[in-house]
Amino acid sequence: MYVCLCLGITDQDIRQSIADGASSVKQVREQLGAGSQCGKCAMHTRQLVRDELELLKQSTASETQLFYEAS
Repeated sequence: MYVCLCLGITDQDIRQSIADGASSVKQVREQLGAGSQCGKCAMHTRQLVRDELELLKQSTASETQLFYEAS
């Protein structure tokens, strides 16, 4: 779905930006320009970035718990 109509930025673009290493709204804005025109997408962009970073954090945490040291 389109998040930023001014620049044609989709939710997938934002997810890809995070997958490519963006770790904040500011970094996503710098990479994609989301929120730099009219600003109507800023809230949605912020929430999407937060949600994606939380999912990434949870998946990383669950992956690191797959292996335990043998006693």
